[in-house]
Amino acid sequence: MKKIKFTKMQAYGNDYVYIDAIHQELAKLPELARFVSDRHFAVGSDGMVLICPSEVSDFRMRMFNPDGSEGEMCGNALRSVAKYVYDHGFTDKTRFQIETFGGLQNIELQVENQKAVNITADIGRPVLDTGKIPVNTPAAEFINQPVRILDREFYITAVSWGNPHCVTFVENTKDFDVETYGKAIEHHTELFPNKTNVTFAQVVRRDYIKIREWERGTGETIGCGTGCCTALVAASLLGLTDREATVEQIGGPLHVKWDSDTGHMIMTGSSHTVFEAEIEVPFL
Repeated sequence: MKKIKFTKMQAYGNDYVYIDAIHQELAKLPELARFVSDRHFAVGSDGMVLICPSEVSDFRMRMFNPDGSEGEMCGNALRSVAKYVYDHGFTDKTRFQIETFGGLQNIELQVENQKAVNITADIGRPVLDTGKIPVNTPAAEFINQPVRILDREFYITAVSWGNPHCVTFVENTKDFDVETYGKAIEHHTELFPNKTNVTFAQVVRRDYIKIREWERGTGETIGCGTGCCTALVAASLLGLTDREATVEQIGGPLHVKWDSDTGHMIMTGSSHTVFEAEIEVPFL
């Protein structure tokens, strides 16, 4: 049995177990993710995030879903890793890069009293190429396309941030059956061969969007940074909003901007450390 030090962090209620994999040796990562994510028998979280060394940037982030599968990118986790490495003294930079399976991400921190209080992440350009997302379709892009799911038709736009996302607009996110339709869209592997994250969005006004998020391998989460960005991309492409908006998640509002000069998506928001502790892992 081995003890592992960890930090529980949340960004807009999107909570992960963060583990320093620079100074600790870890093994059996899928099993470890399933173990620590269990909300009844362990820490409980939307997944596990490892802070790792990188050969190409300042740090590397690896994220695992509660089912043990490894994800490519998560905006809230990315910003939380940035706060973690600064608050724990791994770096004194307020601008640096983090490597993810979705590419290199640029970070800028706002610091108060030697703690990162606001984190801006440039997560690059949204990928609309259906071959890269991927989406099984002959079309080059999948924007506002009708898709029959169970008993109703949705108009879906697909995007990738290194991991597959899609968004559909609904009249009212509050009363929408996210679990039924989110699960069905996620597992529509004829269309999404790698499955997909699903954002249900409601445009309130040109600078304000509400969303609820069904995360691939996790279920509904109350915060998703890349889901917020996906909603803005689709809304902007469809002429429903401008290229900058506040996106309200259940866990709180995130500011997102699709820069018209660079084409990059920039998200700004907070992250919070909940507690730090050790856990005994029986299979290590």
